Amino acid sequence: MTSQKSIDKNLQNVAKDFEASPVNSHQAQQVQQQVNDQRHQDALNHDKNRGEK
Repeated sequence: MTSQKSIDKNLQNVAKDFEASPVNSHQAQQVQQQVNDQRHQDALNHDKNRGEK
């Protein structure tokens, strides 16, 4: 087993998401939309970078 020297970035992000609890359904929807927008942008960037070989 390898020893981990730094904190896991994915685990940090998950913990940060759990700390921020939305106040109402509108805020929860806004937070979810931000996540969806980031995923969509990541997908667009991934597709754009794939063709540059």
